[in-house]
Amino acid sequence: MTDPRAASRPTQAVVLAGGQGSRLRPYTDDRPKPMVEIPGTGTPIIGHQLTWLAEEGVTDVVVSCGHLAEVLQKWLETTDLPVSVTTVVETEPLGRGGGLKYAAAHLPHPDRPWYATNGDIWTRFSLRDMADFHTERDAVATLALARPRIPWGAVRTDGFGHITDFIEAPPSTFEINAGVYVFSPEFAGLLPERGDHERTTFPRLARERRLAGFPIPQGSYWRAIDTAKDLTEAAKELATQGR
Repeated sequence: MTDPRAASRPTQAVVLAGGQGSRLRPYTDDRPKPMVEIPGTGTPIIGHQLTWLAEEGVTDVVVSCGHLAEVLQKWLETTDLPVSVTTVVETEPLGRGGGLKYAAAHLPHPDRPWYATNGDIWTRFSLRDMADFHTERDAVATLALARPRIPWGAVRTDGFGHITDFIEAPPSTFEINAGVYVFSPEFAGLLPERGDHERTTFPRLARERRLAGFPIPQGSYWRAIDTAKDLTEAAKELATQGR
């Protein structure tokens, strides 16, 4: 039996892959951040992303390139991909919001919803569930929310100031923007031509109660690859979880 919700789930996505990744040097000296390989997989971050998007029903992806764009474009052209990919390159810096708007203009179905993800996110959870969540709340934009682990050990104390326990790398008490999104068709029209949508469009939608937050389910894998340490940790997690 066909799920009636399937018709409202996106089949197109934008991957924002233009960052310089300065904190990942020397890995990013000769390639853009999304082209850095996850140790032990032989596949760059964007390869994992495209596979995940395909598994979640996406057929068309627009990749927004910037830093060392030709390296990413060559890889996309010479790799057997599970989705149809179009690349766009900003001729001048437009900011995160302007870049997203520029990329969205190249989606094959501007009248339909779409996903977006930052190019340095490696994750696995149900985008279909997130799309249903977005539709149920009649949101214009929905952000995935993660609760990352704090990179330091923490202590627990009692009311008298005695330490009662040590906790290694506890999860944060706050949820953060996980860099994965579901957008309704009208969202692109609300983006700035230049500038940062997280300072303009998102706050406006939040005031209007049209911005939703989807908590990534507990136990789902999520990591932002920002530093060499993140690559090392990802490799360890691969070894222990068999991902």
